[in-house]
Amino acid sequence: MAAQMAVNSGASLWGPLKELWETVEGAVMRRQSESVHLLDLQLKKHKPHFLSLYKNPPKSAEQRDKVRKASTEGIAIQGQQGSRLVPEQLLSEALILSDMFDMGELAALELLLAGEHQQPHFPGLTRGLVAVLLYWDGKLCVANSLRSLIQSRPGKTFTLELSGELVALTTRFTDELMGQGLTKRILSLVSEVNVTREFERLQKQRGLGNEKHRKQVLDLIKESRQALADSLFSWTCQSPLTKDDTLALIGHLETVTFEADGSLDSVNLSLVMALLYCLDVSFLEQGTEDREDLLQALPLLTERDYVLAVHNRLLEGPTWKIPGLQAVCRLAWALALRALSQLPQALVEFTESDEALADLALLGDVFLFMKDGMLGCEGFSQEEFYIRRLHTLITDFLALMPIKVKQLRNRADEDARLVYMSLQMGSEPPSSLRKDLDHLMFLIGEFYSKDPFGLELGLEFWAPTESLHHTNLQGSYLGMALQRPPHKQVVLSKFVRQMGDLLPSTLVIPYLRMLKGLANGPQCSHYCFSLLKTNGGMTGRPVSWELLFHSLMLYYENLRRDLPSPEAANLYRHPPTRGITQREVDGLTSYLELLTTIITWSENARLALCEHPQWTPVVVVLGLLQCSVPPVLKGELLRCLAAFGKSPEIAASLWQSLEYSQILQTVRIPGQRQAVGIEVELNEIESSCEEYPLTRAFCQLISTLVESSLPVNLGAGLRAPGFDPYLTFLRDAVFLPFPTRAYCHAAEKWEVADGVLEVFHKLLRDYEPQPADFLQEMVELHGEQVPAHKPPGHSIMFHLLNDSPTLALCLSLLEEGVRQLDTYAPFPGKKHLESAVLHCLCLLELALQKEVVFMDLLRESQASLLVSPLEQLLQGVSPQTRRADHIVNIASYLYHSSSNPEAAFQSAKILRHVARYPNIQIRLVGDFTHDPAVSDKLMAGFVECLDIDEAEESVEKEEDSQNKVARIRHEIKIHILNLLMTSLELKPPNLALYLLGYEVKKAVSSTNLQDPGVLGCPRSCLHAILSLLQRGSEKRSGPVLSQQAPHLAELCYQVIYQLCACSDTSGPTMRYLRTSQDFLFSHLQHMPFSLPSEIAALSQMSWLMKTAAIELRMTSLNRQRSHTQRLVSLLLDDQPPTQHTVDGELGMEEETRSVCGFLHFDTASKVRRKLLCVLDAIEFSQDIPDLLQLDFFERAQIELVITNCEHVNEQGHTVCNVKLLHRVLVAEVNALQGMAAIGQRPLLMEEVNSILQQVVERNHVRRSLNAKRHALQSWRGLVETLLTACPADLIPPDDRQLIIRDLLLDLHDKVLSEDAAGELMPIVAGAVFTLAAQLSQSILSEQQQGVGLDGDGSSGFASIANSALHLILRKMLDFILCTGGGFQRLRAHLYGALLYYLQMAQKPEEPDTLQTGKSMWERLTAPEDSFSKLQRENLSIIESYGTALMEVVCRDACDGHEIGRMLALAVLDRILSIDRQSQWLLYLCNSGYLRVLVESLRQDDGALQGLLTPQPPLLKPLYIYESKMALLTRVAKTSEGAVELLRCGLVAQLMECQVYDMLPDSDAHRVMRDPSGFIPSPLDRYRQILLPALRLFQIILTSTTMNHQQGAPQVLQWLIVHADTIQSLLRCQELSMGALQELSLLTGIISKTALPGTCCSQHPTDPPLCLHLGPDRRPETVASSHGAALYSQVCANIMEYCQTLLLQSSAQAQFTICLFSPSGSEPAGRDGARADLSSALPAAASSRVPSLGLVLYLLKSSAADFSRFHQSHRQSLSKLQGLAQLPPEELKELCQGLVSGPGGVDKISSVQRSLLAKRRLVQLINNRAKLLALCSYVIETCLFVLWRHLEYYLMYCTPSDPKNALLPGANSLQGSGRGLGLSRVSQQDLDQLQADMAAGFGEALQRKLLEVEGLYGEVRSRYTFIQALVRRIRGLLRLDV
Repeated sequence: MAAQMAVNSGASLWGPLKELWETVEGAVMRRQSESVHLLDLQLKKHKPHFLSLYKNPPKSAEQRDKVRKASTEGIAIQGQQGSRLVPEQLLSEALILSDMFDMGELAALELLLAGEHQQPHFPGLTRGLVAVLLYWDGKLCVANSLRSLIQSRPGKTFTLELSGELVALTTRFTDELMGQGLTKRILSLVSEVNVTREFERLQKQRGLGNEKHRKQVLDLIKESRQALADSLFSWTCQSPLTKDDTLALIGHLETVTFEADGSLDSVNLSLVMALLYCLDVSFLEQGTEDREDLLQALPLLTERDYVLAVHNRLLEGPTWKIPGLQAVCRLAWALALRALSQLPQALVEFTESDEALADLALLGDVFLFMKDGMLGCEGFSQEEFYIRRLHTLITDFLALMPIKVKQLRNRADEDARLVYMSLQMGSEPPSSLRKDLDHLMFLIGEFYSKDPFGLELGLEFWAPTESLHHTNLQGSYLGMALQRPPHKQVVLSKFVRQMGDLLPSTLVIPYLRMLKGLANGPQCSHYCFSLLKTNGGMTGRPVSWELLFHSLMLYYENLRRDLPSPEAANLYRHPPTRGITQREVDGLTSYLELLTTIITWSENARLALCEHPQWTPVVVVLGLLQCSVPPVLKGELLRCLAAFGKSPEIAASLWQSLEYSQILQTVRIPGQRQAVGIEVELNEIESSCEEYPLTRAFCQLISTLVESSLPVNLGAGLRAPGFDPYLTFLRDAVFLPFPTRAYCHAAEKWEVADGVLEVFHKLLRDYEPQPADFLQEMVELHGEQVPAHKPPGHSIMFHLLNDSPTLALCLSLLEEGVRQLDTYAPFPGKKHLESAVLHCLCLLELALQKEVVFMDLLRESQASLLVSPLEQLLQGVSPQTRRADHIVNIASYLYHSSSNPEAAFQSAKILRHVARYPNIQIRLVGDFTHDPAVSDKLMAGFVECLDIDEAEESVEKEEDSQNKVARIRHEIKIHILNLLMTSLELKPPNLALYLLGYEVKKAVSSTNLQDPGVLGCPRSCLHAILSLLQRGSEKRSGPVLSQQAPHLAELCYQVIYQLCACSDTSGPTMRYLRTSQDFLFSHLQHMPFSLPSEIAALSQMSWLMKTAAIELRMTSLNRQRSHTQRLVSLLLDDQPPTQHTVDGELGMEEETRSVCGFLHFDTASKVRRKLLCVLDAIEFSQDIPDLLQLDFFERAQIELVITNCEHVNEQGHTVCNVKLLHRVLVAEVNALQGMAAIGQRPLLMEEVNSILQQVVERNHVRRSLNAKRHALQSWRGLVETLLTACPADLIPPDDRQLIIRDLLLDLHDKVLSEDAAGELMPIVAGAVFTLAAQLSQSILSEQQQGVGLDGDGSSGFASIANSALHLILRKMLDFILCTGGGFQRLRAHLYGALLYYLQMAQKPEEPDTLQTGKSMWERLTAPEDSFSKLQRENLSIIESYGTALMEVVCRDACDGHEIGRMLALAVLDRILSIDRQSQWLLYLCNSGYLRVLVESLRQDDGALQGLLTPQPPLLKPLYIYESKMALLTRVAKTSEGAVELLRCGLVAQLMECQVYDMLPDSDAHRVMRDPSGFIPSPLDRYRQILLPALRLFQIILTSTTMNHQQGAPQVLQWLIVHADTIQSLLRCQELSMGALQELSLLTGIISKTALPGTCCSQHPTDPPLCLHLGPDRRPETVASSHGAALYSQVCANIMEYCQTLLLQSSAQAQFTICLFSPSGSEPAGRDGARADLSSALPAAASSRVPSLGLVLYLLKSSAADFSRFHQSHRQSLSKLQGLAQLPPEELKELCQGLVSGPGGVDKISSVQRSLLAKRRLVQLINNRAKLLALCSYVIETCLFVLWRHLEYYLMYCTPSDPKNALLPGANSLQGSGRGLGLSRVSQQDLDQLQADMAAGFGEALQRKLLEVEGLYGEVRSRYTFIQALVRRIRGLLRLDV
């Protein structure tokens, strides 16, 4: 029982019924193939609803009791656990609703709950009022479903061309319904459901809300009644009713009554037409294939009881409440019997009664009722099959009952005679006269005068005859006989002709009205024109052109005599005695209406009548207009002229005729006291009569003429030429006074406004501002210069851009329109008011559109006109409301978009124009939100426009009114979305934020978006946009909007993206999309979209992917791992999803799973990654249109014109304006003169069309390429975000590499296809660069994790096979080559990718453990590791491309864009480093590229000098220079390369560079440092220039030392050339890190340039070298490992230099030179001996020679450093071996050196932290190993120098006189040249040297030195070297004694 008493939250009386209607509509109307099965299920489920149509569930005491207790005990809700407590108030409302609709209490409660849920969709309504709407909407859904099901049945009248399965299903179902009494149920419901009764019931219980709610309820009730009646009508159209149902229908119609206007209501009309179709047998004439089947099913032929019952009921039944309706049914039955009588199986006893029935029908005024009661019904013209059935009824009467028609004519002739006699005798005509023929003619005229569906049924009345010579319509062909028309057509044609024979005067007007109706249509009008033309030569036919124009001429001649002279006091006040009687007016009016109809439709008729020499209709009509005739007739005359004016040829002459006739007085005659013409008629006659037919017709005439032709020189010679007098009259005499005039008919007020505003609209629409419009031109008139008139559009623009009465009245009209529409009540002239309002909105929109150009031209012309921008004028205060609410009023039309879509469309366009201005936006937000009621209304209007369902994007060219409205609704949505996007780009507060539901009075980021209705949140445009996008997203087919309205879907996605991309709105939006909507996942799973339009699909996916990239980035930053993981898996997984979707359908890819997948064979169940599928959807090829083939135009000129017509569209794409191009080309064709040009005009126009077609194709190509480019960029952004911004551990390393491999291979495959568009290549190249970088990083990371201390890397590239890597390399190189000569910027990306790729084969840095290495043999025979193997294979692939690749890379390295050059140089560097065979080096040398690079260094000198200014322009030259030097350094590393560089004159080029001499002053530029630190200081920039050169020299010296020594002299020469700078650098006092680098390189170069035979004293840099060995030169930067290495290198270089000099001087100690003085005292600290050590320049003779103590000091410090570095090396090595056991703090400390930024270490994962720590430890270990090597070398060198000097001093040196020990110039005992500035040594000095050395070279030092050898010497080749030297020094110092 509990389950039965559970409440359906969707309301069983609404939700399921809505779902039913959607299913029926999908199956029947939208023809969705998958809906048939769903429809079957729904029909079975809802069959009780159809059987008990509109019956509510009954009340019950149990339910009432349950509902009463729901506030305390709660109530169960279906689909929810537990029970829910319901508020008492809601329960009481439910009981009221139950009583009001007599329904079950639970059903009422359900409705209220659903109303509460749907309340946000109905702002301003309570849940109870919404429940009322839902109740009737549910009823309507059932009725609509029933109607659609019945319409899908097969039958005799129409077919929907549905599938056989569906038709069988619906036919079976509806047959069952009909068999169970559906007809009687419908008829009873139509009677029961009465609008008045329902409203009284609702009013009593306060179930009606505001005006809009009342209108909605009223419409729902009316539509539901109509749908029920239409169901019955649709049934009878297809198949007949049973006898009982037919009698029931007749019984219902007997009781039907009239509406207030004397016509039937639309529901009863449907039922009448249903009965008429029941009695219809006309389908038997059609001879269709299923005629026999239909005959068998026709009860009129097969069921005697049926015929008897119907016959008796209609013939002998009671009189109906509407006798005319009974007469129509009798006539239909009579005609059915007459038609059946012609069939052999007819029931003869009934068919004979047809005459009697027809007579009864005529007595019941059948034709009069059909005209007034049926045609007068509003719904009649909206249903095609009503029109067809009535046409059949009329034509069957004329064709099947000719005798009856003859009787009618005879009676009419008799009545005419009686009337004539009565007039002659002066008595009243008899009252018993019948007017059946008059009524028939009026009916035919009225019926055929409206043709809303373009059926032109009146053609059946026109049978073509031989005499008409219409061979082009249905005439003879090649002499064959004319095909005889059907009998019925012949009879009808005969009727038309015979009725015109000897026509009595009483029938003239009815006959003319009938002809007017039958002339409605392009072909009908032609036939009618020919009939009247033929009648002119026949007697007895009073209806002819001859008679009409002769009569008009007679009237004109007669009335012209009565025209008073111009001097008369008043023209119209005293009409003459002779005039036109009312009967003549009626006759002339009918004639003119017929003439107007014919010439409106037929251009041939227009031209033929105008060119007729005798008739001259335009002249006669204009003449009559000047005569004294009633305004009504003048109005008809003007309308006739308007019809003539539809032809441009006639319009041009008509303008002149109008001007000369002065219908509107444009020229004042001198001395004339009073105006004449139409202005007087308006002011004096029409105003007093309060009727304005003449004014309305004049507006129509001007409107037509303006559209056809508007001559510039109108009125020339008589006045200043132009349209101005007409415009002034329309504006000042018609438009501005129209609100204050009196009107007899209220509707006419709005007709006048509509007519004049239509003219204004057309004038402004066709106006394009020109510079000439703003110049005051003068024209000569009667010998005087008068100002010329401006174009009418200019005048209208001027009035709209000023606070003029015209603008004020337009705005007032808009305000009045809103006020009237808000009443939701019909009123007289509503249609014309809506049209006038639409014209006002169009005027404002056009003014806003043209004002920018208008005001620019005005500004340039410097004219004295004053105008204001319209958007500012719209901010003005309304005089009626005293508020600035003009734009609010305009926006209010969006609220009425359902009833006035065109006004809403223009309103949206105006708002979009106004929204471009930020200052106005802020005011608008204030105006829109000032009043909460107005704010809610406007918000509801915008939302309603977006929510409305009947919008369609693509419609056929021949669109009916319904399609047009659907297209307009779609355009409204487009404009609103564009308005939102425009506003979002402006600063807050703006309209978009208000409309999308964000905070506008507080910080935008503080917004808390909710679902509509939650926390009082109204339904906003954001909710509407998401609803549009989400519809269908849960189904497999994907979002419905993407399929049905692709462009709209694209804009919706773009709005979402903009909200996510904007910093203010991003947070709230993404939070809402993620939590409430699951938006991104639900849409991404449907990618790639498969749409007919490729451009639309790509654009949609572009915005969606860009949004997804932002989401991934944000969730990664916020550590929302589950969200990120879900999206990453969706995009990258290659396993099919297994979960089920919400609605129980299988998952998206479930159907792709095979049996193998079910059996868990993973390889078989792989699916393509979604990212790759999206890439597949981007087609890289692009069809380009062929070149223009032109015969007349010149191609170059046409291309120039096309270029000039190009503009940037809303999407930012450059396209050609086709309309402008068309205008230019047509103007060019029209400008051609001569007969030849006229003859060739068709060919010229054909070529113009081909040009336009070509331009359209070009525009499409551009749009397509832009869409592809945008999609590819978005795809690339998403890929890069996935791989770089998302946490690395979300994608396992092996998967990451496979994914990147797939992406790279697919990208290359697509871009390397032959027809790939070049425009897409740059984006692909960028993506390849990123992917290659990620692949390299991933592989290196994997190597670091996989290779331990003992590993040799042989495990290699496990995740990705070498073959895949080789394939990637080949494709990269193919891509580089396929770009050809251009695309250098593109290749820059590819070079970067290639560098990253080649980096993968570099063996990672391994720690130097200082252990004994492998022997040479072991190394030679060791297996090749994976790195070497990959590197070798890479090189072989690169070499396989030969010189083609070399040429491209070398060319890019030498010329082009800077970045491209740098990367090409880097690629060359990298390839040269692995090219063991020197193939590339050989090409570089032989092809001359190396020489070009070398010679370019000299050219770079100027740019490099410019870099040393305090504020350099750009650093590009520096980067290029560094790249070149890096490559040259790489070349110099081989001896061949170094020799080639020297041969190319490298050193000579660098000698000429002056930049090396421009050493900046370090102090002067301290203040010029860049605060950001990005731009280096001038000194740093100088070092960046100098150091590469020094490194290059060092490497050249190294490479050329062994065999040939040509490098050293050249480098020495460079040192000499720049000696001053070198001296400054060597004497640098401040040893910063940069200075140490300089010293390190300089000392290295100097030590290598010490060649044999070079005199040491000539060396430019010798003496200062040893200055850097003392303790005062030991820099503070030695504390850092890098600084220590540099300082040690300097010491090593200096000592190497000393050793070289010693060895070069002599191999034996006694002949050696002395570099150090024989002083063993060690130098003091920094303060002690500074003066001694920092001696003067070497040229001074008194300079001190460094002492041996310095060498001893260096020996000691190096030994101490060695032990310290060795200790550090061992600690780091032990840490590396026990890395896993290191504490977190120590790991963190190690990582700090490699991670920049505060808190950087905390953000990285533990795995990454371990990798970084390992890398840091390897760096530390290798740095210490290098330091140990340097210390060891310094120790060995120091010992050698010390030993040689001590050996000389203590063994071979002969002491001299101590007084002259060091005198300059004295001769040494051993000869000159033994010492460097050393003259004599005393014995005391030698003794002191021995003592000092013995003290300094003590046991401790010796032990330390031997320990160094023990720790380090074993692994090196100089083992025991230190030991031997120590032993010798001990011997010299006699320490062993």
